Amino acid sequence: MTNNATANISGKSLEERLKYVEDRIEIQDVVVRYGLGQDLHQDGDNDILEQWDAVFAPDATVDYSVAGDPSVKDLDYRALVEVMRGSDGSMSGLLKWQHFEGFSAVEIDGDTATARTQHMHTHKGSTDGQGWNLIETGFFVDRLERRPEGWRIAHRTLEILWMDTFPTT
Repeated sequence: MTNNATANISGKSLEERLKYVEDRIEIQDVVVRYGLGQDLHQDGDNDILEQWDAVFAPDATVDYSVAGDPSVKDLDYRALVEVMRGSDGSMSGLLKWQHFEGFSAVEIDGDTATARTQHMHTHKGSTDGQGWNLIETGFFVDRLERRPEGWRIAHRTLEILWMDTFPTT
């Protein structure tokens, strides 16, 4: 990604600039729906795919291997639900969580786009003295495609800047 996001629209007609803005807003909505899929489905409601099917292309893959599990490299996004939310999943011992997705730096090239989005994810562990809280910050790097149903993520890579755990109180 270049640092000059306006390179996509400089010298373009008003119609082309408006289309670019429309695409950017739709892409931002796709990115935000990822976090909503996580956050709206807590307390035993594990139907993340209610939102994620409007985030990812049907054949989309994710690479979350930076978190320490090499099996989540080029994983089907639907399988990620089990990796995170299954009975032994990475989020199975958590009480609550919230996923904040920042604004995306986006480059659009016809019907494909690349988005780099800051995120901060917070996770609350148990309060039984055995738990921990976690904050994770980093980026999602997404390759998106315009599909008949709208913009969808075709591949997502997780980049972690830092994570910190601290005891629950």
